[in-house]
Amino acid sequence: MDLSITKDSLPKTITSFGLDLYKKLNKSDVCKNIFFSPMSISTALGMVLVGAWGNTKTQMGKVLHFDRSLEDTRSYAFQRRMDGKINLEVKKLLSQLNHLNPGYQMNIANNLFIQRGYDFFQQYLVCIKDVYGATLESVDFYNATEEARQTINLEVDKQTQGNIKELFPPGVIGPDTVLVLANAIYFKATWEHQFDPSRTTEKDFRLNENESKPVQMMHQRGRFQLGHVGSINAQILCLPYVGELLSMIILLPKDISDLEQVENTMTCETLADWTSQQNMMEHHVDVYIPRFKLEDTFDLNITLQALGMTDVFDESKADLSGMSPSQQLFLSKVIHKAYVDVNEVGTEAAAATGASVSTRSLISYELFLADHPFLFCIRHNPTNTILFLGKFCSP
Repeated sequence: MDLSITKDSLPKTITSFGLDLYKKLNKSDVCKNIFFSPMSISTALGMVLVGAWGNTKTQMGKVLHFDRSLEDTRSYAFQRRMDGKINLEVKKLLSQLNHLNPGYQMNIANNLFIQRGYDFFQQYLVCIKDVYGATLESVDFYNATEEARQTINLEVDKQTQGNIKELFPPGVIGPDTVLVLANAIYFKATWEHQFDPSRTTEKDFRLNENESKPVQMMHQRGRFQLGHVGSINAQILCLPYVGELLSMIILLPKDISDLEQVENTMTCETLADWTSQQNMMEHHVDVYIPRFKLEDTFDLNITLQALGMTDVFDESKADLSGMSPSQQLFLSKVIHKAYVDVNEVGTEAAAATGASVSTRSLISYELFLADHPFLFCIRHNPTNTILFLGKFCSP
């Protein structure tokens, strides 16, 4: 199973954006757990990119790493842009993710909510519905702010089958809001090789050189793809989900002091090299990873602006004239929420049973002991797309 990233592809674009975003989010608090979906945020912002022009489009394209695929000129007809390479690739990727086998549950909610009374181009509406599977809904932020907030939250709740609630808390949306991008994703899958709950025991998880916390540490022995990266003193383990369409990849520094070096060295190119078929070999592995749940909500306005996407949030500079003849549209809020539950059965609980694998005592096992902070991602193997990216450092 090749885990490498195809050059100049949409997966590489999503990975590059995700790593940029991770590094910005990590700067605010290096001791905080992080979990988000680069794929989901990237495709959701792509809905806005379709309607952007001029400098707004240039900035967004650069931040999203779509800049090489975009032509910064009005000479292209809207239909040409709508049927462009990016939209075709996004549509194909989303189609694959929406048709995973029964062992997976993937719910992605992408919606644009706009102030009632704004006139939108039909071409734009057709594009976001056809390519992104998204809906555009009119609400009255000005006269019925609270009702609009509840409408948005209920829609996201419905589209994620009740798993993402209260995406927008009270006070986040105001009467001056013009356009809101609501984005949520929920994922559920079963391990290809499940952990036996009877082998889960309490062990110390080392937060730093001086502190530790008890965690429920899952354990199993088996054959898994394992890589070693000497330059960053780290191990990389691939744990496949049922059918091996998706996998969790864990980047574990040999020691706590090596985590920062892994983060600083990690780029789209180095990650592709670390997880390549040449580096990931099948080994007998003694696996210990903690059982954990993460739920993260991000107001991405400031983070995206720090990356260079400024004009789209500026009422006086935003150019979203590909969406509407109105010259008053700008992006008010981008909030993202993601949830993961890693346990013995898989990622998020699922009713399943599995036989334990017996091994001969003469086999030599490599130890993979995740008892200190590590990075992880969940990847769609057929396309090598990073769906989720995170760091677990504080139980």
